[in-house]
Amino acid sequence: MHILGVNVFAILVAALATMALGFLWYSPLLFAKPWMAAMGYDKLDKDALEAMRKKAGPLYGLAMIASLISALGLGHLLWGHMHDQSAFMGFHVGLFIWFAFVMTVQLTDTGFSGKPWRLFFINTGYQLVCYLAMGTILAVWQ
Repeated sequence: MHILGVNVFAILVAALATMALGFLWYSPLLFAKPWMAAMGYDKLDKDALEAMRKKAGPLYGLAMIASLISALGLGHLLWGHMHDQSAFMGFHVGLFIWFAFVMTVQLTDTGFSGKPWRLFFINTGYQLVCYLAMGTILAVWQ
């Protein structure tokens, strides 16, 4: 089954990979503490943490929808407009899309919103890893 020429299972796997990467990236193993500090969360404020946890379910759903849309768009670009569908090409296209569009939007947002630059590096680093993974998965999925 295909949507816009892209295998639905490839889209799903690529989107799920970004979710798994997000759980790891923003976990205590990697960037949970510096991310929380940059966002202004106090780990001792139990009420604020509980409120954040309550909003997490719908936000994870929104993140999954966004990942599905990104995977569909990236897959359509790779499958519909590229003749070389190697892992290297997927990685390269993922890197280019991140650099030209994702990173630049986050850079501008951080600059104008006054968010901490540490937050920019954490968040855009996550997006970089996601686009590299999605590009690679989508390019090699036949």
